[in-house]
Amino acid sequence: MRGRLYGVGLGPGDPSLMTLRAVEVIAAADVVAYHSARHGRSIARSIAAAHIRADHIEEALVYPVTTEGTDHPGGYRGALDDFYEAAAARLAAHLDAGRTVAVLAEGDPLFYGSYQHMHKRLADRYPTEVIPGVTSVSAAAARLGEPLVEAEEVLTILPGTLPEEELAARLAATDSAVVMKLGRTFGKVRGALERTGRLDEARYVERATMAGERTGRLADVDPESVPYFSVAVLPSRVAPLTGGPAARSAPEDRGETGDVVVVGTGPAGPLWLTPETRGALADADDLVGYTTYLDRVPHRPGQRRHGSDNRVESERAAFALELAQRGRRVAVVSGGDPGVFAMATAVLEVASRQEYADVPVRVLPGVTAANAAAARAGAPLGHDYATLSLSDRLKPWEVIAERLAAAASADLVLALYNPGSRSRTWQVGKARELLLGHRAPDTPVVLARDVGGPEESIRIVRLADLDPADVDMRTLLIVGSSQTVVTRRRGGGEQVVWTPRRYPEG
Repeated sequence: MRGRLYGVGLGPGDPSLMTLRAVEVIAAADVVAYHSARHGRSIARSIAAAHIRADHIEEALVYPVTTEGTDHPGGYRGALDDFYEAAAARLAAHLDAGRTVAVLAEGDPLFYGSYQHMHKRLADRYPTEVIPGVTSVSAAAARLGEPLVEAEEVLTILPGTLPEEELAARLAATDSAVVMKLGRTFGKVRGALERTGRLDEARYVERATMAGERTGRLADVDPESVPYFSVAVLPSRVAPLTGGPAARSAPEDRGETGDVVVVGTGPAGPLWLTPETRGALADADDLVGYTTYLDRVPHRPGQRRHGSDNRVESERAAFALELAQRGRRVAVVSGGDPGVFAMATAVLEVASRQEYADVPVRVLPGVTAANAAAARAGAPLGHDYATLSLSDRLKPWEVIAERLAAAASADLVLALYNPGSRSRTWQVGKARELLLGHRAPDTPVVLARDVGGPEESIRIVRLADLDPADVDMRTLLIVGSSQTVVTRRRGGGEQVVWTPRRYPEG
């Protein structure tokens, strides 16, 4: 009979945190295997030492390399792959002889564990059971005495070996986080936390539940003292312990002016948010915006939301700046990109007044409606294009018509915002008539409605066939140039619009 393979999770280091099942499996095993570096000391073995008998067959799986270089022809990865193959063959010999093999693993066997390399090579050939263990993530939170996540918060677990920019993007976009594998990566992990404005929140845990355990503020840790077995923790932001290490000062207690960040949510829901925008929304004390756009932002306990009508941009901007003067961090929420027919201009215009001169204002970009619509249709904005709003609420129609004519005569692709509404029903017809004076009747027009939303629709019509009745405030129009092409793909069913990057000479 073939033997049985066990991946045995031992927990974070304290032997008393081993599960009963782990103890049972080790006691019943014929072979106990464990990984170690070349110095031969195995943390996994030391955790389980009290349960290893003299008659156990021990298999020490000693890594040929850890962090040092290698002359293996396949490099570091090649050396490890060969090691895993050889280690799996050693265990397979025991299994083929009918022996039960318990592979010891710190934490959980399938969570950044060495056991998983044996599992992938043997589990399809032998009866296998994995015994879960308490992870270092859970142990770190317990030793800090701080919740990791609460309610609808999201926890992200990251390896510190990622590039700093990738770490920063992911840290900015999440609520709570644990960064593993510090050691030599500590410097860039700290840099990523600082870049995202989260260094003050970050906690440090070293050798949780083990001898030499250390916890504290990550900002206070000497980089030269950080071992591999340490983690960075961003605890829950929801109702932290009063006076606890993760407690964030109340705005009124900061004794300084807050700030305003104007964020773009893209054309629809959360899928269109950038990591930077997610971080800014999560960090804000107050969210200010048009109610429709605020509804796209997830609710966070403790945040205040201030919704208003779409036609009070200046008042909304002044309100946000006044909140910041009282020490609050304010996110002004805009659809699409805040700098394209949206709230960034309104906020900066009001912020230029003397009474708001000391309030910091930042603008974070978002996916524009034009870019989102173009991507759904293909690549109609592949060459020079102009962006115009057909709304005459803030400028007279005569100016709109003059600009349309100029852009059309220059043979630019046109992205037309705000083409129509319940109170504005004639502008699309007038624009079509004007454009037909410069464009062929079969010029392709993209009607993109509710892009990214539940009622999304993308239609392509001839300019001559553009019907104003098909256009509302949720529609964006893209009018092609003389070079814009419509092709069919997938057996002639799918229409794709694109504008060549090269313009013909003469």
